[in-house]
Amino acid sequence: MAPRSLWNGTIAFGAVAVPVKLYSAVESKTVHFHEVHLKDGARIEHRPFCSKEGKEVDKDDVVRGFEVRSGKYVVLDKEEIDAAGGTRSRIIDVEAFVPLDQIDPVFYAKSYFLGARDEGADAFRLLHDALEETERVAIGRFTFHKREYVVAIRAYDKVLALHTMRFADELVGRKDLDAPRAGAKPKPKELSLAEKLVASLSEDFKPGRLHDEYREVVLGAIKKKARSGKDIELPEEDERDEDESDDLSATLEASLA
Repeated sequence: MAPRSLWNGTIAFGAVAVPVKLYSAVESKTVHFHEVHLKDGARIEHRPFCSKEGKEVDKDDVVRGFEVRSGKYVVLDKEEIDAAGGTRSRIIDVEAFVPLDQIDPVFYAKSYFLGARDEGADAFRLLHDALEETERVAIGRFTFHKREYVVAIRAYDKVLALHTMRFADELVGRKDLDAPRAGAKPKPKELSLAEKLVASLSEDFKPGRLHDEYREVVLGAIKKKARSGKDIELPEEDERDEDESDDLSATLEASLA
């Protein structure tokens, strides 16, 4: 089943308007568990409950409110929230085009694909090819799911990839990390051996080889327990020593061997 578009809007830069559709670029494969009653295996339900009246309420009577002070909420319906977002809720305003290699991947948050709408196929192709030829990324802003995002748009195969980006003040600085500083500068021999080890394990990136081994193991264990009804045996502890070796050169030479 083909994925449905999540949002329809327009990329705007200069006097150019590119009508686009937004699609999710990923499909979650996470193993999801439900809450069940240990006694009888029945599904646990979580129902809306009014803390003031002390009773369950209908889901149609539940709305979203923003707490302006303790116990006091301002309620906005969907139309009001959309109106507050202004025109940006349907337009991706491009502010600049920057070199692709200047964006550190740490700034990328979530990925989507952009496809052309029927009436904008030519403009879409023009933007795609211009980004591809110049190796640049369009940086812009838009409102999606009641939040403003800074986004990076780049050419990707025959479509455009849109990445929501983290704001600079959202990134944790190195000085804020509760982590030890890097150790002493490596000796020339150690660095040479490390470079050889890296070279021996180097290959072209092949995304098709990457798969969730943990998910596969968990699903296999679930199927096995469903068939046998027996508890899953706990694995033995990994016997590999996590302590850092005092002789890095010897460790590297052993790895190369």
